[in-house]
Amino acid sequence: MDMFLVAIILIVILVLLAMSIRIANQWERVVVLYLGRFVGIRGPGLFFIIPILNRVAFLIDIRVLTTSFNAEQTLTKDTVPVNVDAVLFWQVIDVEKAALEVKDYKGSVSLASQTALRDVIGKTILSDMLTGREIIDAELQRLIGNRVSGWGIKVLSVEIRDVVIPGALQDAMSMQAQAERERQARVILGDSERQIAEKFELAAKSYENNPTALHLRAMNMLYDGLKGGHATIVIVPSTALQTMTLGDTTGTIALAKTLAQEQKMQPETEQKPQ
Repeated sequence: MDMFLVAIILIVILVLLAMSIRIANQWERVVVLYLGRFVGIRGPGLFFIIPILNRVAFLIDIRVLTTSFNAEQTLTKDTVPVNVDAVLFWQVIDVEKAALEVKDYKGSVSLASQTALRDVIGKTILSDMLTGREIIDAELQRLIGNRVSGWGIKVLSVEIRDVVIPGALQDAMSMQAQAERERQARVILGDSERQIAEKFELAAKSYENNPTALHLRAMNMLYDGLKGGHATIVIVPSTALQTMTLGDTTGTIALAKTLAQEQKMQPETEQKPQ
Protein backbone atom coordinates (compact mmCIF):
# COMPACT_ATOMS: atom_id res chain seq x y z
CA MET A 1 0.00 0.00 0.00
CA ASP A 2 2.81 2.36 0.83
CA MET A 3 4.49 1.61 -2.46
CA PHE A 4 1.27 2.30 -4.31
CA LEU A 5 0.90 5.67 -2.55
CA VAL A 6 4.50 6.56 -3.35
CA ALA A 7 3.94 5.68 -6.98
CA ILE A 8 0.86 7.90 -7.13
CA ILE A 9 2.75 10.78 -5.55
CA LEU A 10 5.60 10.35 -8.02
CA ILE A 11 3.17 10.33 -10.94
CA VAL A 12 1.50 13.50 -9.68
CA ILE A 13 4.86 15.19 -9.25
CA LEU A 14 5.89 14.20 -12.77
CA VAL A 15 2.62 15.49 -14.21
CA LEU A 16 2.94 18.78 -12.35
CA LEU A 17 6.54 19.08 -13.48
CA ALA A 18 5.56 18.44 -17.07
CA MET A 19 2.80 21.04 -16.78
CA SER A 20 5.23 23.59 -15.36
CA ILE A 21 7.72 23.36 -18.22
CA ARG A 22 7.14 25.76 -21.12
CA ILE A 23 9.20 26.67 -24.19
CA ALA A 24 8.93 29.86 -26.21
CA ASN A 25 10.46 30.32 -29.64
CA GLN A 26 13.01 33.01 -30.34
CA TRP A 27 10.37 35.31 -31.94
CA GLU A 28 7.74 34.73 -29.24
CA ARG A 29 7.01 36.32 -25.88
CA VAL A 30 4.63 34.79 -23.32
CA VAL A 31 2.38 36.75 -20.97
CA VAL A 32 2.05 34.92 -17.63
CA LEU A 33 -0.73 35.54 -15.09
CA TYR A 34 -0.76 34.51 -11.42
CA LEU A 35 -4.30 33.99 -10.14
CA GLY A 36 -5.50 36.26 -12.92
CA ARG A 37 -2.97 39.04 -12.34
CA PHE A 38 -0.10 39.93 -14.64
CA VAL A 39 3.25 38.78 -13.24
CA GLY A 40 5.62 39.08 -16.16
CA ILE A 41 6.81 38.26 -19.65
CA ARG A 42 8.60 34.98 -20.30
CA GLY A 43 10.72 33.78 -23.23
CA PRO A 44 12.43 33.07 -25.40
CA GLY A 45 13.60 29.59 -24.50
CA LEU A 46 12.76 27.41 -21.50
CA PHE A 47 10.76 28.78 -18.55
CA PHE A 48 8.66 27.40 -15.72
CA ILE A 49 5.25 28.22 -14.30
CA ILE A 50 3.35 27.01 -11.26
CA PRO A 51 0.54 24.74 -12.44
CA ILE A 52 -2.99 25.81 -11.53
CA LEU A 53 -1.74 29.07 -9.98
CA ASN A 54 -0.01 30.41 -13.11
CA ARG A 55 -1.56 30.63 -16.55
CA VAL A 56 -0.15 31.47 -19.98
CA ALA A 57 -2.55 34.13 -21.20
CA PHE A 58 -1.05 35.27 -24.51
CA LEU A 59 1.61 34.16 -26.94
CA ILE A 60 2.72 37.24 -28.87
CA ASP A 61 4.83 37.32 -32.02
CA ILE A 62 7.36 40.16 -31.98
CA ARG A 63 8.43 39.79 -35.63
CA VAL A 64 7.45 42.31 -38.30
CA LEU A 65 3.88 41.58 -39.34
CA THR A 66 1.94 42.62 -42.43
CA THR A 67 -1.72 43.54 -42.60
CA SER A 68 -3.59 44.14 -45.84
CA PHE A 69 -6.48 46.59 -45.74
CA ASN A 70 -8.60 48.43 -48.28
CA ALA A 71 -11.24 51.10 -48.73
CA GLU A 72 -13.99 50.39 -51.25
CA GLN A 73 -16.06 53.05 -53.02
CA THR A 74 -14.62 55.86 -50.93
CA LEU A 75 -15.11 59.41 -52.22
CA THR A 76 -12.07 61.59 -52.71
CA LYS A 77 -12.05 65.31 -52.01
CA ASP A 78 -13.22 65.97 -55.58
CA THR A 79 -16.06 63.40 -55.19
CA VAL A 80 -14.56 60.55 -57.23
CA PRO A 81 -15.29 57.02 -55.95
CA VAL A 82 -12.12 54.94 -55.68
CA ASN A 83 -11.08 51.54 -54.40
CA VAL A 84 -7.72 51.59 -52.65
CA ASP A 85 -5.65 48.61 -51.50
CA ALA A 86 -2.75 49.07 -49.08
CA VAL A 87 -0.46 47.04 -46.85
CA LEU A 88 0.79 47.89 -43.36
CA PHE A 89 4.11 46.76 -41.88
CA TRP A 90 4.11 46.85 -38.09
CA GLN A 91 5.70 45.28 -35.01
CA VAL A 92 4.89 44.74 -31.34
CA ILE A 93 7.49 46.56 -29.27
CA ASP A 94 5.73 46.47 -25.87
CA VAL A 95 4.31 43.02 -25.20
CA GLU A 96 2.64 44.03 -21.92
CA LYS A 97 0.61 46.84 -23.52
CA ALA A 98 -0.33 44.71 -26.53
CA ALA A 99 -1.67 42.03 -24.18
CA LEU A 100 -3.37 44.19 -21.55
CA GLU A 101 -4.41 47.46 -23.24
CA VAL A 102 -6.38 46.03 -26.16
CA LYS A 103 -8.40 42.85 -26.49
CA ASP A 104 -7.49 41.89 -30.07
CA TYR A 105 -4.48 43.91 -31.12
CA LYS A 106 -4.30 42.42 -34.64
CA GLY A 107 -7.94 43.14 -35.43
CA SER A 108 -7.67 46.59 -33.86
CA VAL A 109 -4.67 47.43 -36.05
CA SER A 110 -6.60 46.38 -39.16
CA LEU A 111 -9.65 48.49 -38.26
CA ALA A 112 -7.53 51.51 -37.34
CA SER A 113 -5.74 51.23 -40.68
CA GLN A 114 -8.99 51.14 -42.66
CA THR A 115 -10.35 54.14 -40.81
CA ALA A 116 -7.19 56.14 -41.37
CA LEU A 117 -7.19 55.23 -45.07
CA ARG A 118 -10.74 56.48 -45.52
CA ASP A 119 -9.90 59.72 -43.73
CA VAL A 120 -6.89 60.34 -45.98
CA ILE A 121 -8.84 59.56 -49.15
CA GLY A 122 -11.57 62.00 -48.17
CA LYS A 123 -8.99 64.78 -47.80
CA THR A 124 -7.09 64.09 -51.05
CA ILE A 125 -7.99 64.88 -54.66
CA LEU A 126 -7.66 62.12 -57.23
CA SER A 127 -4.68 63.58 -59.13
CA ASP A 128 -2.63 63.84 -55.93
CA MET A 129 -3.57 60.28 -55.02
CA LEU A 130 -2.36 58.96 -58.37
CA THR A 131 0.89 60.92 -58.52
CA GLY A 132 1.83 61.51 -54.87
CA ARG A 133 1.59 58.10 -53.23
CA GLU A 134 4.71 58.69 -51.15
CA ILE A 135 3.04 61.64 -49.42
CA ILE A 136 -0.11 59.62 -48.76
CA ASP A 137 1.95 56.70 -47.44
CA ALA A 138 3.71 59.00 -44.98
CA GLU A 139 0.42 60.54 -43.84
CA LEU A 140 -1.13 57.09 -43.31
CA GLN A 141 1.90 55.97 -41.33
CA ARG A 142 1.60 59.01 -39.09
CA LEU A 143 -2.15 58.60 -38.49
CA ILE A 144 -2.04 54.86 -37.85
CA GLY A 145 1.05 55.21 -35.67
CA ASN A 146 -0.69 57.77 -33.46
CA ARG A 147 -3.71 55.51 -33.02
CA VAL A 148 -1.85 52.30 -32.13
CA SER A 149 1.09 53.73 -30.18
CA GLY A 150 -0.79 53.26 -26.90
CA TRP A 151 -1.08 49.54 -27.62
CA GLY A 152 2.68 48.93 -27.69
CA ILE A 153 2.72 48.70 -31.48
CA LYS A 154 5.07 50.51 -33.87
CA VAL A 155 4.11 51.20 -37.48
CA LEU A 156 7.15 50.68 -39.71
CA SER A 157 5.69 51.66 -43.08
CA VAL A 158 2.52 51.85 -45.13
CA GLU A 159 2.40 51.26 -48.88
CA ILE A 160 -0.54 51.80 -51.24
CA ARG A 161 -0.61 48.90 -53.68
CA ASP A 162 -3.39 49.90 -56.07
CA VAL A 163 -5.87 52.68 -56.76
CA VAL A 164 -8.86 51.63 -58.89
CA ILE A 165 -11.05 54.32 -60.45
CA PRO A 166 -14.29 53.88 -62.50
CA GLY A 167 -13.88 52.73 -66.10
CA ALA A 168 -15.63 55.77 -67.58
CA LEU A 169 -13.27 58.06 -65.72
CA GLN A 170 -10.29 56.06 -66.93
CA ASP A 171 -11.42 56.58 -70.54
CA ALA A 172 -11.87 60.31 -69.97
CA MET A 173 -8.44 60.62 -68.36
CA SER A 174 -6.90 58.67 -71.24
CA MET A 175 -8.49 61.01 -73.79
CA GLN A 176 -7.30 64.01 -71.82
CA ALA A 177 -3.75 62.66 -71.68
CA GLN A 178 -3.79 61.95 -75.42
CA ALA A 179 -5.04 65.46 -76.18
CA GLU A 180 -2.31 66.92 -73.99
CA ARG A 181 0.35 64.91 -75.80
CA GLU A 182 -0.98 66.07 -79.18
CA ARG A 183 -0.95 69.66 -77.98
CA GLN A 184 2.66 69.33 -76.86
CA ALA A 185 3.61 67.73 -80.17
CA ARG A 186 2.04 70.62 -82.11
CA VAL A 187 3.81 73.17 -79.92
CA ILE A 188 7.14 71.43 -80.47
CA LEU A 189 6.51 71.24 -84.23
CA GLY A 190 5.60 74.91 -84.39
CA ASP A 191 8.69 75.90 -82.46
CA SER A 192 10.83 73.76 -84.77
CA GLU A 193 9.34 75.45 -87.85
CA ARG A 194 10.03 78.84 -86.31
CA GLN A 195 13.66 77.93 -85.71
CA ILE A 196 13.99 76.59 -89.27
CA ALA A 197 12.49 79.80 -90.66
CA GLU A 198 15.00 81.84 -88.68
CA LYS A 199 17.86 79.76 -90.07
CA PHE A 200 16.53 80.16 -93.63
CA GLU A 201 16.30 83.90 -93.09
CA LEU A 202 19.95 84.01 -92.04
CA ALA A 203 20.91 81.89 -95.03
CA ALA A 204 18.98 84.16 -97.38
CA LYS A 205 20.84 87.17 -96.04
CA SER A 206 24.12 85.34 -96.69
CA TYR A 207 23.14 84.56 -100.31
CA GLU A 208 21.63 87.99 -101.00
CA ASN A 209 24.91 89.64 -102.10
CA ASN A 210 26.70 86.46 -103.16
CA PRO A 211 25.08 84.94 -106.31
CA THR A 212 27.97 82.53 -106.78
CA ALA A 213 27.32 80.92 -103.39
CA LEU A 214 23.61 80.74 -104.20
CA HIS A 215 24.37 79.09 -107.53
CA LEU A 216 26.65 76.51 -105.89
CA ARG A 217 24.03 75.77 -103.27
CA ALA A 218 21.39 75.24 -105.95
CA MET A 219 23.66 72.89 -107.89
CA ASN A 220 24.37 70.95 -104.72
CA MET A 221 20.64 70.58 -104.07
CA LEU A 222 20.12 69.21 -107.61
CA TYR A 223 23.05 66.83 -107.16
CA ASP A 224 21.64 65.51 -103.88
CA GLY A 225 18.31 64.90 -105.59
CA LEU A 226 19.81 63.09 -108.60
CA LYS A 227 22.54 60.98 -106.98
CA GLY A 228 21.95 57.39 -106.08
CA GLY A 229 21.93 55.75 -109.52
CA HIS A 230 18.16 55.95 -110.04
CA ALA A 231 16.44 57.83 -112.83
CA THR A 232 14.82 60.91 -111.38
CA ILE A 233 12.76 63.67 -112.93
CA VAL A 234 13.08 67.01 -111.18
CA ILE A 235 10.51 69.66 -112.05
CA VAL A 236 11.81 73.12 -111.21
CA PRO A 237 9.80 76.32 -111.91
CA SER A 238 11.39 78.59 -114.47
CA THR A 239 11.20 81.50 -112.10
CA ALA A 240 13.30 79.54 -109.63
CA LEU A 241 15.85 78.82 -112.34
CA GLN A 242 16.04 82.48 -113.25
CA THR A 243 16.33 83.47 -109.60
CA MET A 244 19.20 81.03 -109.06
CA THR A 245 20.71 81.89 -112.55
CA LEU A 246 20.45 78.21 -113.44
CA GLY A 247 18.62 78.93 -116.67
CA ASP A 248 21.34 81.26 -117.94
CA THR A 249 24.10 78.89 -116.92
CA THR A 250 22.42 75.86 -118.45
CA GLY A 251 21.78 77.74 -121.67
CA THR A 252 25.38 78.95 -121.81
CA ILE A 253 26.71 75.44 -121.35
CA ALA A 254 24.39 74.04 -124.00
CA LEU A 255 25.37 76.78 -126.44
CA ALA A 256 29.07 76.11 -125.84
CA LYS A 257 28.61 72.43 -126.59
CA THR A 258 26.72 73.19 -129.83
CA LEU A 259 29.42 75.56 -131.08
CA ALA A 260 32.13 73.02 -130.32
CA GLN A 261 30.34 70.33 -132.31
CA GLU A 262 29.88 72.69 -135.30
CA GLN A 263 33.55 73.57 -135.30
CA LYS A 264 34.47 69.87 -135.45
CA MET A 265 32.08 69.20 -138.31
CA GLN A 266 33.27 72.13 -140.53
CA PRO A 267 36.74 70.64 -141.41
CA GLU A 268 35.13 67.35 -142.38
CA THR A 269 32.63 69.00 -144.74
CA GLU A 270 35.40 71.06 -146.31
CA GLN A 271 37.58 67.99 -147.06
CA LYS A 272 34.82 65.91 -148.78
CA PRO A 273 34.54 67.92 -152.09
CA GLN A 274 38.30 67.54 -152.73
